[in-house]
Amino acid sequence: FHIGETEKRCFIEEIPDETMVIGNYRTQLWDKQSESFLPSTPGLGMHVEVKDPDGKGVLSRQYGSEGRFTFTSHTPGEHQICLPPTPTRMALFAGGKLRVHLDIQVGEHTNNYPEIAAKDKLTELQLRARQLLDQVEQIQKEQNYQRYREERFRMTSESTNQRVLWWSIAQTIILILTGIWQMRHLKSFFEAKKLV
Repeated sequence: FHIGETEKRCFIEEIPDETMVIGNYRTQLWDKQSESFLPSTPGLGMHVEVKDPDGKGVLSRQYGSEGRFTFTSHTPGEHQICLPPTPTRMALFAGGKLRVHLDIQVGEHTNNYPEIAAKDKLTELQLRARQLLDQVEQIQKEQNYQRYREERFRMTSESTNQRVLWWSIAQTIILILTGIWQMRHLKSFFEAKKLV
């Protein structure tokens, strides 16, 4: 994506609880002279801010022009990941634009299986079994998260239904009281005019 010097770009990721998230990014500055993006951007950094569904800060850190950030979610829900560019070492790119390459990996996609196989000396079959176990664990986390969302949705629906019921009862009572008041008013009006 492209971003200006004062812009702040945010992304929302729905993440189950206790799930690792890894983000890799690289920035490129637009060069007006060559009319292309420079391969690297020295003197420019990114400030990565991550907030959980409750709005609490999970991560807030300054990185260089390219880097990697990692965090683990502790509450399930929509996590907000924001990337505002920040000049470092007094290097400003006044009015310029940046191209940011961002790759966000969630859950079992964060595991580097060739590295795990080399470290633990796993056979191809053992490595595949490990991958399947990680996928099953991630599916279980996703299912728990979907149950949590369904429970919240059900509670919201029940609360809305209850409010609609009470509003209907209140409207009915108001209409009955208004009708009784109108009948009494009309009766007293007709009695005063001696029509009844």
